[in-house]
Amino acid sequence: MNLRPLGRSGLNVSPVCLGGNVFGWTIDQAASFPILDAFLAGGGNFIDTSDAYSTWVPGHTGGESETILGAWMAARKNRSRVILATKVGNKMGDGGQGLSRAHILKSVDNSLRRLQTDYIDLYQSHIDDSETPLAETLETYDELIQSGKVRAIGASNYTGARLSEALDLSTAKHLARYECLQPFYNLIRRSGYESDLEPVVIARNVGVIPYSSLASGFLTGKYAREAPLPETKRSGGVQTRYMADDGAWEVLGRVQTVAQARGVTAAQVSLAWLIARPSITAPIASATSVAQLADILAAASLDLSAAEIAILQGD
Repeated sequence: MNLRPLGRSGLNVSPVCLGGNVFGWTIDQAASFPILDAFLAGGGNFIDTSDAYSTWVPGHTGGESETILGAWMAARKNRSRVILATKVGNKMGDGGQGLSRAHILKSVDNSLRRLQTDYIDLYQSHIDDSETPLAETLETYDELIQSGKVRAIGASNYTGARLSEALDLSTAKHLARYECLQPFYNLIRRSGYESDLEPVVIARNVGVIPYSSLASGFLTGKYAREAPLPETKRSGGVQTRYMADDGAWEVLGRVQTVAQARGVTAAQVSLAWLIARPSITAPIASATSVAQLADILAAASLDLSAAEIAILQGD
């Protein structure tokens, strides 16, 4: 699996990133380990999580995903083979949140402890914090990089204007800059990223690792238009975002047309479209079984033609 540079960070990552939000949420540690093993064995090296995964589960306080990843790396002794990304800033079970110096410094040490490592490859601002000056956040990150606790930083859920402001500030103050953006982006929901963020990341050489790459599973084709939703923990979000959207079904139909012609799955085609987009470094996709993971890995070697991309985009 050919690796790709992540912005100017010096990190070389696999063209697909394994999402860690399911670890400790929809699957436990015993079910997580085989998926993580298979991802590494299949040539993947890039795993994304957050300290806030999975605070939405009753009884969870955050850090559940990081704890499983830390246990896996400790058991397998494979830390050096993993490009590990996590995030800070979203609300934790104890109420802590934001991108202040105090919260970042506390949170990074908690993440390092749960992950059983002494460094994080990519440390990301999970959501923007308008109440904390950008300078305070970036100066704190710069200190973490200087100390060796963090190798590179990124931003998630930022607007194009806010990302540009942060990049300009880093240049002006000679601070570490956001080398990566994690936006909401998939074949159905394109306009926000392509109009607002893509021009910035291309012009500034910022890596991009979109989340919701498979539209919460909708782009895998497992949902039928007139059928009841399957009993999964994600079904509610799918229903709200996509099931009543005629445009979403049209996109899925195009995906299935290309998939059937190529003899591959809809998930592979959806991820391959993202991988083929010049501004994208690695789409994030989660798996709750080794069988699902096979689609993620196969997408990395699926080369779509210009004609197929045009069909998928409805051009």
